[in-house]
Amino acid sequence: MNPETPQQPPQLVQMVRPLDPPKQEMTPEVRRRHEASMRAYPFLNLSDGEYVVRAMLRHPIGLLIPLLLGTFLIAAALTIWFNYSVIADNLNLRGSAADPAAIFLPVILFCVLVGLGMFVAYYVYVNNKFFLTNESVIQEIQDSLFSRHEQTVSLANIEDASYIKSNIIQHIFDYGSIRLSTEGDETTYRFTFVSHPKGHIAVLNNAVEAFKLGRPVGLNDD
Repeated sequence: MNPETPQQPPQLVQMVRPLDPPKQEMTPEVRRRHEASMRAYPFLNLSDGEYVVRAMLRHPIGLLIPLLLGTFLIAAALTIWFNYSVIADNLNLRGSAADPAAIFLPVILFCVLVGLGMFVAYYVYVNNKFFLTNESVIQEIQDSLFSRHEQTVSLANIEDASYIKSNIIQHIFDYGSIRLSTEGDETTYRFTFVSHPKGHIAVLNNAVEAFKLGRPVGLNDD
């Protein structure tokens, strides 16, 4: 009888994914998309051959409360001014205190300040933008009227992309929040009040998969 051959322990083979997938060739279509993106989004810092696959827009419902509140305050102030004579009579005011001209400048100043606040709220809201390119995700962040910065995350670093609708209003009007988490430092990025978040996340996940496999990203999306 031959002695049994001792069994060799199984060998573990690790496959290492390249950190930087092969650079996409600058085909005429890629160049056309890059040049079109540069014209459409001149404020974005796009690398050579990089183009915008999708711009994720914010839902206008996010402006509803500040604009309605501002409109209500302006309407209330003007109503008080137009009816000041009646109000003065009810308060037994006499002399210059009962003259509507006495509150004209304060009312106008109040309306201007409220209107300025509405403009700032609108400006900040619409200038927070989220873009998916064939290489990265770019978030333009407008913190205030004069404070603005940009965050860029390579598609290679995105570990998870998801969306959430947390109440019935968001389901009815089809908007929600997008959440991205990255590998390594486990940083989380969020973008709120996004219109049609489910469709955006589907495109984003497909782009991440294509980029990591070295395939063209978004060339068939128009």
